[in-house]
Amino acid sequence: MKTRLLQAAALVTTVAMVPVATGAMAAVDTSTYKAMDQFLDVYNRVKADYVDKVTDEQLIKGAIDGMLSSLDPHSSYVDASDFDNMRIATEGNYGGLGLTVSMEDGAVKVVAPQEDTPAGRAGIKSGDYITHIDGKLIYGGTLDEATSQMRGRPGTKVSLTLVRPGRDKPIDVTLLREVIVQRPVKWEVKGQVGYININTFSEATGADTRAAIMAIDKALGHKPLGYVVDLRENGGGLLTQAIAVSDAFLDRGEIVSQRGREKGDIERYFAKPGDDAKGLPIVVLTDSGTASASEIVAGALLRIQQLDFRLFTLMTPNMGEIQPVRSQGHRHPSIKHFWAPEGLHR
Repeated sequence: MKTRLLQAAALVTTVAMVPVATGAMAAVDTSTYKAMDQFLDVYNRVKADYVDKVTDEQLIKGAIDGMLSSLDPHSSYVDASDFDNMRIATEGNYGGLGLTVSMEDGAVKVVAPQEDTPAGRAGIKSGDYITHIDGKLIYGGTLDEATSQMRGRPGTKVSLTLVRPGRDKPIDVTLLREVIVQRPVKWEVKGQVGYININTFSEATGADTRAAIMAIDKALGHKPLGYVVDLRENGGGLLTQAIAVSDAFLDRGEIVSQRGREKGDIERYFAKPGDDAKGLPIVVLTDSGTASASEIVAGALLRIQQLDFRLFTLMTPNMGEIQPVRSQGHRHPSIKHFWAPEGLHR
């Protein structure tokens, strides 16, 4: 009998709490449902009245893309084609021009041309806007459509029309597609100085940077006087590789931290003891094409190697958000900001 009374009391208490919880949730749900009603009204009107027939898939993808792009320039929805583009950029080789591009206010903008590729040899520069591909206006299209048109079978031609800020007339170039081989790191010896050019942060960049330092030592027969690390026209890439490259030149200190929405959502990455560069002086070159992972490396070296470090730079684009890499069919929003050591936000 006593047990039944306790169960009944617990049930009454639980039921009594339901209206409180429901009332709190209702305040949130009301505004959400009101916004969704507005969205569905627009959705149905567009589907019924738009001058051309549109599919549910077109409208839903467009709505998702619009929602994420309104957050910041780097948030996006990754479908199968987008995921394949990301995979190519970080892992494999492809037939194309060697361009890293982004979307800015409906226009395709060049982030950076890859060195020793058709785009690089044609003189395409960071900040150029691609307005036409093979004579067809691409403004207002998707980034995926533009990249698909620029890629293709090696040996085939493609023409681009470019608008360059500060120049009155458009620039027309015709390029021959090539197999674009991902060679993220190049090195050479200049006098007694080791020169290391890092043009992207793909899966092998960290290991290739360490290999370049070893190769410079071997070529000289001893350690150089210092290193020049060239990050110009490097549009970024994988966060893990930015950390690995920084660690090759540092033996202490924080490289970068990730900070999310919540106050306690902080992840910090530190250099491991022992650096391949053995504490030698470093000069880092950056420009307006230096973005994302490249900025992390430059920021880490600037703050930690203050005594022996020099940074020669133009303004970098401040791409200070981090997006997770998942399989196709996932949203790809910026989930964290990255911060350089000692609170230098990028």
